[in-house]
Amino acid sequence: MSRFPVKSRRRLVDYFLQNKDVEISYLNPDVLRRFLSVEGKILPGRRSGLTAKNQRKVTKAIKRARAMGLLPFTNHDA
Repeated sequence: MSRFPVKSRRRLVDYFLQNKDVEISYLNPDVLRRFLSVEGKILPGRRSGLTAKNQRKVTKAIKRARAMGLLPFTNHDA
């Protein structure tokens, strides 16, 4: 028996593969907020469940939305 038991976690499924009609766009900040932490940081792919390709797209879209002023850079309420 192992000294450190391994916890099995439920496999996360890519949000954009489940919802084909949702587009990754900087003009859609409501969808992009799903991938931000309470501090306003971009969640890593292992926490968000996105594929590597979609994680890159979401990261780029979040950065563009921040530059346009659609998303905050940080959340001071946290």
